[in-house]
Amino acid sequence: MSGRLKTQTPRDKDWYPHHRSPQRFVPLQQLEAASRPGEWNSLGAEPLFALEGQLPLPGWNMVEIACERDVTSVVSCLIFESSRRSVTVELPLRVGKVTKRLVYVPWGVKRVTFAPMSAAGTFSLGHFRFVWLTPMFAHNRLLQRLSNMHKHYRDLSLKEIAQSLKQQASKQSRQWQAVALEDYESTFISLSTRRHYQQWIRQIEHRRAPSEHIVALRSHLHSFDCSVLLVCSAGDAMDAEQAEVLQQRLDRSLASLAEQSLSPDQALLLVPPQLNQQWQERLREWQREIPFLSVVESYATSVAALRVEALSYCEHEWVWFLRPGDRLATNALFHLASIAVDNPKAQMLVADEDSLDEEGIRHSPQFKPEWNADLLLSMPYMGRAVCYRYGFVPRLSADLCGDFSNGADWLDYVQTLTTTRREGFSPEQLAHVPHIAYHGAPGSELTPESYVATVAQHLREAGHNAEVSPGLLPGTQRVRWPMPDPVPLVSLLVPTRDGVNILRPCVDAILDRTDYTHFELLILDNQSSCPETLAYLKDVAARDSRVKVLLWDAPFNYSSINNFGAANAKGSIIGLINNDIEPIDGQWLSEMVEQVSRPEIGCVGAKLYYPNDTVQHGGVILGLGGLAGHAHRFFQRDEDGYMGRLKVTQNLSAVTAACLLLRKEVFDAVNGLNEADLAVAYNDVDLCIKVREAGYRNLWTPYAALYHHESISRGADDTPEKRARWLSEYAYMRKTWGELLDSDPAYNPNLTLVHEDYSLR
Repeated sequence: MSGRLKTQTPRDKDWYPHHRSPQRFVPLQQLEAASRPGEWNSLGAEPLFALEGQLPLPGWNMVEIACERDVTSVVSCLIFESSRRSVTVELPLRVGKVTKRLVYVPWGVKRVTFAPMSAAGTFSLGHFRFVWLTPMFAHNRLLQRLSNMHKHYRDLSLKEIAQSLKQQASKQSRQWQAVALEDYESTFISLSTRRHYQQWIRQIEHRRAPSEHIVALRSHLHSFDCSVLLVCSAGDAMDAEQAEVLQQRLDRSLASLAEQSLSPDQALLLVPPQLNQQWQERLREWQREIPFLSVVESYATSVAALRVEALSYCEHEWVWFLRPGDRLATNALFHLASIAVDNPKAQMLVADEDSLDEEGIRHSPQFKPEWNADLLLSMPYMGRAVCYRYGFVPRLSADLCGDFSNGADWLDYVQTLTTTRREGFSPEQLAHVPHIAYHGAPGSELTPESYVATVAQHLREAGHNAEVSPGLLPGTQRVRWPMPDPVPLVSLLVPTRDGVNILRPCVDAILDRTDYTHFELLILDNQSSCPETLAYLKDVAARDSRVKVLLWDAPFNYSSINNFGAANAKGSIIGLINNDIEPIDGQWLSEMVEQVSRPEIGCVGAKLYYPNDTVQHGGVILGLGGLAGHAHRFFQRDEDGYMGRLKVTQNLSAVTAACLLLRKEVFDAVNGLNEADLAVAYNDVDLCIKVREAGYRNLWTPYAALYHHESISRGADDTPEKRARWLSEYAYMRKTWGELLDSDPAYNPNLTLVHEDYSLR
């Protein structure tokens, strides 16, 4: 890799000057031809092809791959082998689109192999080629990728990025290309929470862990007074073997307390008298090793009663229940103390957690969002890693708990629900600890019990008349909120220009497949001239009184058109609807109206699918791709998503305006869409952030499902003018909301901002 780093925009003739002829794929391992032509079966996690034919030229190349597969979040790899070395390049694949990335092909390559996916499944390769690039074009693409995707280069110009790379290279006595390529390749790494968690622990978590020196320096954290409470419940039928197993589990928990980089002030263990006698010598050994450990005999017969009694012995400001067998991470209390010091109003500290298998290997990380009220109603997402201020933790008596008095999962869930129901509770009283602080014991994963009655009672006690039923996944709930009486008029705004073949299916489907009938459909016609389109507009307005056609005779500006529509809307609820949307079933609008009618809710978004039944929109995550992206894009329709989040109602920072409802009073209060700065792109994200900053919760629901033929009516940003407009809108969003874009409270800082699959960062 030689040459000077250039930042000029490449001319057209510099783009793809040399194409290589197609390669032939020869299966080497874990591959077999499928029954359908062009399809292959991967028989394991390491399928491999050899590429035969003309090998790529040395130097910068663009590799292009289109691969359809039945497994989400897989990674393909290219391996270039020469007599001197082997170079591996990762390519996370995207369904429905060609994956492109730069590769630098070393000199002397004699063999190229290709691993199409990193899991068992079925796939087909629709496109594969190498395109040799001029250095100037390659440099520009590389710098642009760093600007969009790499956290260290965000909000820098290409020139500033080039200067930074040169400075780093000079300090490290390396070529700038090597530094640039390393940073570029890091934006393609996709570490699956299922397949690459151990790699993430080794490479990322260990690097972020505080050193002993850092722990010692932060002496002010020792003001974090914490009691860790363990309770052992033993029925009359517990035999010697069961008692031995329980002791081993307890040993693992106590060992994790002894290993804390910041020790708790008190560890309190409540045990039945018979177990205390059996374990007496062993517990004395632990008390010698852990001076802050107190052992108390208890005659309580349920976990609920034991917890209440344990609280009566608590001597410190913070309380954390640790179940026997579970472990605290080595730096758990250090991380909690750090967050508590930075958040003096916090009454609850909610940390990330994972589970242990029988060999003590960690798996199934739960990287949680911050306070998420509607997600908590849908599922017990806070889990076990919740530390309370002593005066804030609920006392759940055995009488109150009834049949659930021994259900630790139920108790944890009800504690969080009860705490957040308190009068005066605010999001500032909950602080998220973005570190794995808790390891669940083998076989003790959250049981998928039904919490329907529990959530229903919680809502009744909070004064809400809502209907609760089982959700789409075990252990989840669907909450149906009461429809206002009288039912509100909804104004659905559908901008369009010509394209009757797109508009007709959208409008006809809305009219035919919407159970909620009290709406007006305002078609905002932006200078249509196609006779067939004009005829359809006239016809549909004549045959259905709910349809009105409003003329917007000005150049295309999505924000202006919709603001015009909102100004002419008669409904108290505004619906921003793309002209390429098709409802899947009739309940979609009823679900969205019920949600958006809640006074605390701002924007409500739907679950959108591509026509091939993969997910197009599972909500918007701020920061993805440098600005915002769709969660779980390209996941299969039946997949649950990360932590089940594709199948539960939840609060998100933003949702797409392809199908978005909000009350007109809220729309007007934030001055609608930004016409001046965001004519085409990101206006919906900007709107949602404004609504959130005004104090409302935005919400996404999987119970409103529609098809979306994404952006086929507007076209791609493939001209210099469109590119310049997009860059201007991107720059406006970064300047206006940059800090918020990089810290989405509905996401988690340990998860990627490059890919849409909730992979690890």
